[in-house]
Amino acid sequence: MHCLETGGTGFEKAMGMPIFDYLGRHPAEASLFSETMVGFHGAEPSAVAAAYDFSVFTTVVDVGGATGNMLAAILARHAGPRGVLFDMPHVVGDAPTLLSARGVEKRVTIQAGDFFKGVPTGGDAYVLSHVIHDWNEEQCLTILGHCRKAMKPDGRLLIVEMVLPAGDAPHPGKVLDMVMLVVPGGQERTEAEYTPLLCKSGFRLTRVVPPDSAVSVVEAVPA
Repeated sequence: MHCLETGGTGFEKAMGMPIFDYLGRHPAEASLFSETMVGFHGAEPSAVAAAYDFSVFTTVVDVGGATGNMLAAILARHAGPRGVLFDMPHVVGDAPTLLSARGVEKRVTIQAGDFFKGVPTGGDAYVLSHVIHDWNEEQCLTILGHCRKAMKPDGRLLIVEMVLPAGDAPHPGKVLDMVMLVVPGGQERTEAEYTPLLCKSGFRLTRVVPPDSAVSVVEAVPA
């Protein structure tokens, strides 16, 4: 009710700060959060890697990629690309262990930084896996704008999220939408809602690829 009445989040009301600020100040909880997300998403990364042809890229930049779970699945499936893993310093500190366990550590460059300030330049593909749904529209436009400026002219943006079906059709993303409202303050979106968001940030939505999982890959190119 607090979220609906004020527009704020339940997490901030309970803990006194937004969830990602809290995790930045509590490294043990941040590590547990990253580990939990790896388990929560289960076979989803491998399904995305199988459904989308990443072999056409030279460099895949995983923006907000945490410890590299999605990027590791992509590189394990596609032998050609190299990866750049980009996230906050307290997050990517746990990445070498996961990447080494998946056998892709030699193909990944880890860069620490804040995607609200900028992202690594020169990539062919920029992956945002479960990132956009965490933030409000203004924050999303900032993240997407940085990706637009950083990527090559013929690059592609790949948003991995639960794309909501229109109407009242059941979908797990509709439950997750309420979680996003209460915890980080973001939202899940329909394809129709992604179109104007991408347009405002300099992209054109080209297609939505549905892997064999609850998520989809929203593909966009520079407009």
